[in-house]
Amino acid sequence: MSTSTAGTPRAARTTTTGRFTFADWEEQPVGPAGSTPRLARSTVTNAFTGGIEAEATTCGYTFTYTGESVGVFTGLELLSGSVDGLKGAFVLEERGTFDATGTQCTFEVVPGSGTGELTGLSGSGSFTYRHGDTPVAYTFSYALDG
Repeated sequence: MSTSTAGTPRAARTTTTGRFTFADWEEQPVGPAGSTPRLARSTVTNAFTGGIEAEATTCGYTFTYTGESVGVFTGLELLSGSVDGLKGAFVLEERGTFDATGTQCTFEVVPGSGTGELTGLSGSGSFTYRHGDTPVAYTFSYALDG
């Protein structure tokens, strides 16, 4: 579901929602394991439905564990598919926190990363994941300059 807020049709700020699922989570320690703080990295594949349609994204994350199952992360995610029917690809920069109950994440489109009908894409969004809840709901607000 999408809603526009203001401006010309091409530059209007639009909010869209949907859900995603994740698979192929592969996490590896970076440096000594078993101590805190400690670092890890992972690769993940997500599948988006709703306003963002992307069958299999490519994600890379770096984690800082500040305690057992507690910490922060940053990552980049390449999405190829569509946003509200406009086809192309773009990259999201993601930042978040996690603990034993779940994950909170905010993300922004990497400037200049939009291709195809998504050239000029800018935007940001968020999701909250609670362990055991799948798929995960997201919100994404965006504009197309062009």
